[in-house]
Parts: sequence; C-alpha cells; structure tokens
Amino acid sequence: MKKVLLSFIAIGIASLTFAQTTEAEEDLKKQNADTLDGWKTGGVFSVNLTQTSLTNWSAGGQNSVSVNGLLSLFANLKRGNSTWDNSLDLGYGVLQQDGIGVRKTDDKIDFTSKYGQKAFKNWYYAGLVNFKSQMTAGYNYPDDSTEISNFMAPGYVLVALGMDYKPSDVFTLFISPLTMKTTIVNDQTLANAGAFGVDPAEYDTLGVLITKGKSIRSEYGGYLRAQFKKDIMKNVNLQSKLELFSNYAEEPMHIDVNWEVLIAMKVNKYISATISTQLIYDHDIDIGEDTNGDDIIDKVGPRTQFKEVLGVGLTYKF
Repeated sequence: MKKVLLSFIAIGIASLTFAQTTEAEEDLKKQNADTLDGWKTGGVFSVNLTQTSLTNWSAGGQNSVSVNGLLSLFANLKRGNSTWDNSLDLGYGVLQQDGIGVRKTDDKIDFTSKYGQKAFKNWYYAGLVNFKSQMTAGYNYPDDSTEISNFMAPGYVLVALGMDYKPSDVFTLFISPLTMKTTIVNDQTLANAGAFGVDPAEYDTLGVLITKGKSIRSEYGGYLRAQFKKDIMKNVNLQSKLELFSNYAEEPMHIDVNWEVLIAMKVNKYISATISTQLIYDHDIDIGEDTNGDDIIDKVGPRTQFKEVLGVGLTYKF
C-alpha cells in the first residue's frame, strides 16, 4: 500500500512539474512573439570628403574638393500576421575643381512603402508604393546651361499589387503582375522635347507650337523587386536591390532595370569605407552620345547607365 501511495505521489509531482514547465514554455513563447511585434526603426548617415591640394606639383593636376552625403532611414512595423515596411534613401554629392567650378556627382530620392498580410508560410499578399526623383537640376557637362533633369523631372511613382516572399531578414522577393508606373516630367521644356518617354509637343511646318508636350505618362505591366542584406564577413556588410519592370502594352521585352549594390566596410565606430554602384536601363530615356569624339552629340537613344562611388568618411548608425 505504501508503495502504491508513493507511486501516486511521484506521479502527481511529475504531472505538476510538467504542467508548470509547459505553462512556463507557453509564457516564454508568448513573450518572444510579443517582442517581435511593434516598430523597428533606424538608419545610417554618412559623409565622405575628399580634398586634393597641389602647389608646384611637377606631375600636374588640379586642386579639388568633393563631398558626398548619404542618409538611409527605415521604419518597419510587425503586428500579428501583418507587416508594414518603409524606407527612405537620400543621396547628394558635389565636386569643386579649379577652372571648372561646382558640379553635381550624386542626387537621389528613393522612398518605398510596402504592406503585407500573411498568406502561408513565408508568403504575404502585399501592396507596394515607390517614389523616385532628384533634388536639384542636372546638366550634361561640360554644358552647364541647359537643364536635362530637375526635381520631379523626372519623378517616378510606382504602385504594385502582388506577393511578397520573406524567408528571413536577409532576403525578400516581391512579385507583382499588376503594376502601374507613372512618369512625371514637371518641366515644360523637357516635356515638349519628349524627355523620359512622355509624348512630345507638336509643331506646325513653321515651328509654331500647336500642342504642348504631356507631362505624365502611365505604363501598366509586371514588376519584380529583390533585396539582399547580409554581413558577408566581420565589419563588412553587403546590400543589393534589383528592380525589373516590363510594360505589357509596349514592347514587353524591353525590360527596365535598376540594380543597386552597396558594400560598407567598418573601420571603427564612426569611420567607414563604402563602395556603391548603380546600373540603370530604361528604354524610354534617350541619352546623347558623341561617337566621333569632337564634343558634338551626333547620336541619341537608350543606353545603359552606370554609376560607381567610392568613399571613406564619417558614418553614424542609429
């Protein structure tokens, strides 16, 4: 009888202990789930400065000063099965060189907002809004009197509905079969010239303006956006973003491409080196080309655009 009683007591204690452990595990899981919900915000501010000063320098050269600034912000919200990701990237750079003056080397505004509702596993039903433009006027140097771009000339607004694949914080893939891309050219001179794909102005045989060029062009098609972000080694972070857009109605095989890569190498808390590249191809953007090398533009058409910026300077992450 005593053995039976002791057995019941042991079973009771074990059951109570198991119940308490299970309850504690459930509370811990609930706390972990709760900590994942809410806002995550932060950003990076970077300034790179380069100066060259020459006095009686036999090898030749010119005095110059260049400054490049980058501000990248994010604010992401997770609540249950819903996610809302927001990012803003601003970039600006200038170069001052003796005998040439001040020239712009970088100018970027890029804002994205994406909302997702979980569908299954790592897939979300999602909607995305993206805005791109620049801050100040751009010129085709050495011609610094004729503007070839400006704020909202062009400006791009993209609205897309589709599916978002988020297996981890390292990689995301957004696929949209329903996308509207709107190009805005808020400069009548550029709009009359048909810049950035808008319908140009119409003139009579004497060159008199009949109809102004349109300032808005809308396209409908498919859109893909892939993002990758990871520390590939100690103090070295790699970020890459690829965007593809195809217009269903007009030459769908001419795919617009925007591919950005940023490598950040941390030296210490405040000093870092960065290498950034951007490749753009847009069949609607005509770019002048000097094929004869005589500083005269004799060919105009779509071309692959590429930009590379290497900088060492101050970086503050928050």
